[in-house]
Amino acid sequence: MRTPTGRGSGRALIFIQMQRIITGYEKDDEQHWRAILDCGHRQHVRHDPPLASREWVLTKAGRDSRLGFALNCKRCDETLDPDTSTE
Repeated sequence: MRTPTGRGSGRALIFIQMQRIITGYEKDDEQHWRAILDCGHRQHVRHDPPLASREWVLTKAGRDSRLGFALNCKRCDETLDPDTSTE
């Protein structure tokens, strides 16, 4: 879960979102598609209506059409958020 930085400190709330480039795709153990991002993390890109409508993920041509697009990397977000950092 993304949390705002500066919570309780009197600073403005800022949501950090790290946009990363899709470089490829792979399937997980349950055969769901994951985008491979340029940071090395993986992000699920499921077509799961009505929650997520991503028909493009169902075909190779659709997936290929999204190569090079930016996608928010939730794992990178977590490493930048001081409230969830494990340092």
